[in-house]
Amino acid sequence: MFDTKKSIVQELFLPQFNKQNIQLFIKRDDLIDEFVSGNKWRKLKYNIAHTQQQKKTGVLTFGGAFSNHLLATASACNVVGLHSLGIVRGDELHQDSNNLLKKCTELGMKLKFISREEYHLRNEKSYYEELNFEFPNYQIVPEGGSNYYGMIGCQEILQETSNDFDHIFVAQGTTTTSAGIALGLKESCQLHVVPVLKGFDALAEMNALFKYSGIDADMVAEILERTDVLSEYHFGGYGKYTPELLDFMEMIFKITNVPLDPIYTGKVFFALHDWVIKTNTTNSKILLIHTGGIQGGKFIEQKEGRIFS
Repeated sequence: MFDTKKSIVQELFLPQFNKQNIQLFIKRDDLIDEFVSGNKWRKLKYNIAHTQQQKKTGVLTFGGAFSNHLLATASACNVVGLHSLGIVRGDELHQDSNNLLKKCTELGMKLKFISREEYHLRNEKSYYEELNFEFPNYQIVPEGGSNYYGMIGCQEILQETSNDFDHIFVAQGTTTTSAGIALGLKESCQLHVVPVLKGFDALAEMNALFKYSGIDADMVAEILERTDVLSEYHFGGYGKYTPELLDFMEMIFKITNVPLDPIYTGKVFFALHDWVIKTNTTNSKILLIHTGGIQGGKFIEQKEGRIFS
């Protein structure tokens, strides 16, 4: 349905990295599709297959006003012939509140706007049961595709590379992508995760997803030992950014012509760059996972009058 062969591994050349003999590569999942790009298709692929196997007629999922996940779900379901329903945080919103929500409706997604208080219940068992009763023909997919099926889909990312890297860097929201990547790490590789949420307990969340998915406890412990959390690069929290981050993103775009967004990929690239310089790392091969998010980032780009995509 969506060709992951478009996700090339591209070598980047940065002046400081060249001085330190760093080979930097980027996995361009942002090239998979305009709307179902980055890790979005990875996390939807097996959720959609499961929906079809269960003979459900649609997918129900969750997201905020600028959720790339909602847009990706709407687009993917439109392509495969499934209905889609988005539970949106914010009962003050409507389908014409922004271009992303408009696009979701154009792709056939029905939107249900709920209060922030009700949205907090989205992971509660009782709330799931209510939704299952109200929408029995829909497969419920957690926000961001954060479940076993999403994690297994993300495991395929490294299978499309040489997988001979010393370090891998990835932005972290729900931990689904980082957990999938962690399952495919070679023993000598270290995974660096960059949470984009302030105060996010990355290791605890990864451990919970592994446990829920039935992954062997000893294997989980070994994986988490090789996971480094760079928690100080959230720039104020989810969806927040600073002039310093935007300046950095503009610089990277001018050098590499690789588009970034200030919600996920800009932050992880900043963290990687800062880590290499501060640790004085040399003679290493590094892979940065580009998880997409460009659609949501374009709103901020236009708002700030910047060019980084």
